[in-house]
Amino acid sequence: MNTSLYALAGFAGWTLLLAFLLLNMRGYYAFLSGNKIALNKFSPDGNDVPGFGKRLTRAHLNCLEMLPIFASLVVVASLSSQLAVMETTALYVLYARIAQSTVHMISTSLVAVLLRATFWVIQLGLLSSYAYQLLKPVLG
Repeated sequence: MNTSLYALAGFAGWTLLLAFLLLNMRGYYAFLSGNKIALNKFSPDGNDVPGFGKRLTRAHLNCLEMLPIFASLVVVASLSSQLAVMETTALYVLYARIAQSTVHMISTSLVAVLLRATFWVIQLGLLSSYAYQLLKPVLG
């Protein structure tokens, strides 16, 4: 299997892991916490849970925002036999995503936000590069 496909599978796996963590966090607040939140009352953006819960929710949503873009580019590259475009750098998209999510869950300090933004910009740069290279033959 191609490195790009491994990176995509890893990205999807990371997103799933965060979803399972989110499920456990919501279960904790629904059943065990002193500040119980009914299962049908959770805010989708995490504003109703403090600290780590809110950061985890946002980290998961950030993955959901970027995953379709990455998946689309990998599919286009695969279907057009251009996976070589991302072969050497696709894993860096995954590494930057994991780093961004991890920093997001740890802290919202200014340094953490700047570090998180750096990992996001790395992803945007790589994805933009892939899109350009895949469209270059069409654009001329």
